Amino acid sequence: MLPRAAAKAGGSGGEGRGERNYISHRASRGLRWAAANQSGAAARGGPGGGGGCLKWRPQSAKGMAEPADYPPFQLGKPRFEQTSFYGRFRHFLDIIDPRTLFVTESRLKEAVQLLEDYKHGTLPPGVTNKELWAAQKIKQAIIHPDTNETIFMPFRMSGYIPFGTPIVVGLLLPNQTLASTVFWQWLNQSHNACVNYANRNATKPSPTSKFIQGYLGAVISAVSIAVGLNVLVQRANKFTPATRLLIQRFVPFPAVASANICNVVLMRHTELEEGIDVLDSNGNIVGSSRIAAKHALLETALTRVVLPMPILVLPPIIMSILEKTSLLRSRPRMILPVQSLVCLAAFGLALPLAISLFPQMSEAC
Repeated sequence: MLPRAAAKAGGSGGEGRGERNYISHRASRGLRWAAANQSGAAARGGPGGGGGCLKWRPQSAKGMAEPADYPPFQLGKPRFEQTSFYGRFRHFLDIIDPRTLFVTESRLKEAVQLLEDYKHGTLPPGVTNKELWAAQKIKQAIIHPDTNETIFMPFRMSGYIPFGTPIVVGLLLPNQTLASTVFWQWLNQSHNACVNYANRNATKPSPTSKFIQGYLGAVISAVSIAVGLNVLVQRANKFTPATRLLIQRFVPFPAVASANICNVVLMRHTELEEGIDVLDSNGNIVGSSRIAAKHALLETALTRVVLPMPILVLPPIIMSILEKTSLLRSRPRMILPVQSLVCLAAFGLALPLAISLFPQMSEAC
């Protein structure tokens, strides 16, 4: 029987790096194809990836079995099963956990040192799998695995929701002027570009011109569509003022979604011509595939459309209902805080759901 092959997107244009293949609109994912005949689509190689054999296995300090949530530790591998949606969802909940934003420098150094001890087989007695998984979570959230540099807090995936929510609130503000529409669309795409660059695949550097091209394309498409739709709605005399205001609240979604697709096309169109690397079950490159590249780009584009949908569609619907309640009618100053909470909840739910839709490692028989 022929071995099953797989392909790997090189992460061009700020796409994911290693386990950071998850950036898509607000988290643009570079899909990787690979044979997954191990337990978990992303589980290849032994601890540390160096093929070395460790003589000591982490266990509970009391010698008892640890919870199922903490399987035997694997350096650089996901803690949760990646072949199921639920496993990927839990994995990305870990990735975007905002609590890692408050990790101190001393705690970060402890986590890095613990992982180094594991890698070299010098772990002190009593270290549990839970402690090792927690250490890896901290390091992956803060330090870029390719450059070993600390990622600026607003551009970390764990900071994506806290720092991105104010932008979402701004995008959905009612009665926007031309200037405010342009400003919020520009700020949104600028934030996306910074997150993409901070989490880029540094092992296969892309020219700066490609980042700039993708950024300008996204900004131009988002601004032009948002402004154009707002003008059309304002000129639609058949609509009542209330209906016109409601429709304008949904304008940010098509603008952002189209900008995301434009960014994917501009940043990764060369993959359709050149293909992406094909790997066998052992991770060895055996060729390239344009079919795999097309599949990867389609799934990336779909994820980028799905992600902003609940973020930019649900809050306007919910707010249109809440604003009719006696509470907000009598207290109009509460509208903005309530809208902020609604956007935060929608963002926090949509991000892990959208980026969990497709496995980062997909089989090709």
